[in-house]
Amino acid sequence: MNDDDGKREEIKALLTGGLKIEAFPRADTHEAVQAIVAQLQAAKGDLKARLAIGGFTLTPIEHDGIEQSCETCMYYKVHRRYCELPELEVPVEPEWSCRLWRI
Repeated sequence: MNDDDGKREEIKALLTGGLKIEAFPRADTHEAVQAIVAQLQAAKGDLKARLAIGGFTLTPIEHDGIEQSCETCMYYKVHRRYCELPELEVPVEPEWSCRLWRI
């Protein structure tokens, strides 16, 4: 198992273990994105805080008629299964989601 696989397992364990997350409101406006990004920057290396602030879920979220999953997000690196949003930078699974999802 590589480091990314281990981190994915850790994230999955935290989310299935009851970590409270902020999946809503979604980051639908520039202002909302900036506010969430500022909170993520303040959380820096705290994985639990970044998952909570980012609103990570283990399943896609449907919002405004669009299914929002990591694999359809512009920050998702397919071959690595990784979120490259600078404030998150975490390995993910294709079916996961966060509230910073972008087309």
